[in-house]
Amino acid sequence: MSERERAIEAWKAAGREDLRIDYDLDESSLVVDAGGYAGQWASDVVGRFLCRVHVYEPVPAFAEQIRARFARNPLVAVHAVGLAGETRDVPIELRGTGSSIVGANGAAPTAVVPLVRASEAFDEAGIDRIDLIKVNIEGAEYELLEHLAAAGWLPRIRHVQVQFHDIGPGSAERMRALRARLAETHEVLWRHELVWESWRRREP
Repeated sequence: MSERERAIEAWKAAGREDLRIDYDLDESSLVVDAGGYAGQWASDVVGRFLCRVHVYEPVPAFAEQIRARFARNPLVAVHAVGLAGETRDVPIELRGTGSSIVGANGAAPTAVVPLVRASEAFDEAGIDRIDLIKVNIEGAEYELLEHLAAAGWLPRIRHVQVQFHDIGPGSAERMRALRARLAETHEVLWRHELVWESWRRREP
């Protein structure tokens, strides 16, 4: 078992998963789910807060599954694209919850999926502020968060929940740089290294 796998097991054993929906949200809140997979986290958020959720999921089969799941729920909007720093089509290796556009090794089937520059995706969806964004995109979180920082979006996001991944040389440095950038406007609410961490915007 890898160090990351051990960390995830410890997280679950400690009952920490509830933290992922433990936020000060209400019916007026807007949530973005970057990396929707099967839609369970979005479902938990809607069930608890009855707020609007925009789910971004580029894998067609996953996006269709989420659409079917929320077909009768007007609070959930499903976008069959991934959030990124630049708009483009990219190959993704299909590994279930670990499906990723980075670190492909040819061990799993691939598909070509659309990515959209996040700031433009938000404009198109009429999103001008975010109360909570969850980012679990298997290594692509660096590009997305670097873009949100450069585009001036971080101060417009109240809570950032992110799972950082080791995608090879430079990952640790990029993570430290992003944490430093987040720390300019946010503070760490909680962190479980190698699993999840959550940042809360400092208010005046």
